Amino acid sequence: MPNRQDIISWCNQFLQISAFQDYAPNGLQVEGRENVRKIVCAVTASLAAIDYAVQQEADMLLVHHGLFWKSEPITITGWKHRRIAALLRHNINLAGYHLPLDAHPEVGNNAQLAQRLGWRIDGQTGEQNLLMYGAPPPDTDGAALVAQLAAALGRQPVAAGDLQRSVRRLFWCSGGAQGFFQQAIDLGANAFVTGEISEAQYHLAKENGTLFISAGHHATERYGIQALAGRLQQEFALECRFFDEDNPA
Repeated sequence: MPNRQDIISWCNQFLQISAFQDYAPNGLQVEGRENVRKIVCAVTASLAAIDYAVQQEADMLLVHHGLFWKSEPITITGWKHRRIAALLRHNINLAGYHLPLDAHPEVGNNAQLAQRLGWRIDGQTGEQNLLMYGAPPPDTDGAALVAQLAAALGRQPVAAGDLQRSVRRLFWCSGGAQGFFQQAIDLGANAFVTGEISEAQYHLAKENGTLFISAGHHATERYGIQALAGRLQQEFALECRFFDEDNPA
């Protein structure tokens, strides 16, 4: 049976976590049992995900959004206490990988999103290579791109800008990357896809002629953690299950 530290060391090296400056710890966040037979993966270490891991008798919960963030209080009270207490009570390891999982060229959220949508990947740029660029299938306009995202992700995106314009140069970053929109505009994007939208992006899209599409933070980040778990399944002969939530954000 694989050892916890062997799995964490493999993930740390594979995702090259030392190359990233993150606002969350990457790697093991809560220590559980030493040997790992079954892993549950999920986007977020929510109480629902932890309860599912308990139900599945998992030894590790592997997530994109862990429990500790620089902007949050350090006290372990309320919701954070309930989640950590459940992990400790059932001796379940919690491992989280944030920006390294967004940017990875194979199992990353951006790369996996492109794979599911049939987008060509031409490269990565921007802060810590978090901005990916390329092109959708030929003859795709903004309306078709929105429809493709809706079909693939199972939710209706929010779009701002010209839906009739042809999309030949596409930039994207999963999650809450609306702050990268101006950079994508400066780099010549016809369209930019991310998970969230703020008030300012509507005006930028309208005034610059670049389509902005918010396809859902959770929805755009479902696939990287599954791809990482799939690699662990191959490397360590583990049993892996994915837990999903109906998160509209």
